[in-house]
Amino acid sequence: MRKIILNPQYKSLYTFIETLPQNFNAGGEIVQDRRNTIKKFKVNGLEINVKRYRVPIFINRIAYTFFRKSKACRAYNNAFEVIKRGFETPESIAYIEEFKGGLLHYSYYISLQCPYRREIREYYQGPLQGNEALMTAFAQFTAALHEKGVCHEDYSPGNVLIAQIDGQYHFSLVDINRMTFKPMNLEEGCKNFRRMFISDELYIFLAKKYAQCRNFDQEACIRLMLKYNHYSIRRDQRKERSKAIRKKIFG
Repeated sequence: MRKIILNPQYKSLYTFIETLPQNFNAGGEIVQDRRNTIKKFKVNGLEINVKRYRVPIFINRIAYTFFRKSKACRAYNNAFEVIKRGFETPESIAYIEEFKGGLLHYSYYISLQCPYRREIREYYQGPLQGNEALMTAFAQFTAALHEKGVCHEDYSPGNVLIAQIDGQYHFSLVDINRMTFKPMNLEEGCKNFRRMFISDELYIFLAKKYAQCRNFDQEACIRLMLKYNHYSIRRDQRKERSKAIRKKIFG
């Protein structure tokens, strides 16, 4: 059994969407092939991005079938909400849910391909020098997101694409299945930055700019951003050590 939801603006793509599950493995160009698989397709002059979410573990197959919206469904709906609130993200085309044995199997999120080729990841380790204009724009962008009640729960270096157009920085959000739409206070806003960089110098600069945009206390912003970033780094280091130990023991 299969469920297809198609954005009416793209009804001309119905045949492509309907046959996508059968053609996914053989067609398209691989962009990413890890837990989930992302491919690019060219159809009717459009560059299309397709993300196939892996089959969930059994308990989650039950949850996604009966109690929760699938990741593909959430990404599809979140894109409309992000755009409605005035921010950039690739436009939703469709989503597909496949069921086996009455439970969710693969799901697919289909969107336009973002034309931006750079990620904020390029600045993960800094430096600040020479990048002040970009970091100011990024702080302003994030402050605007939070003022409009947009919280990207996976706000990480690979999920913010950037471009400079006519001297202005533009940002586009991707991997948007985990988002909440709610008021963002000082602590929540600062915490949302935690995975973006590993440079204290960048965080101090960002905190000051973010505080100015939202009329927050600068010292409080600096303290909170550094606190949550350092915690995130330590947690990632623990995970890496644990992974290395397991690999050593179990091969």
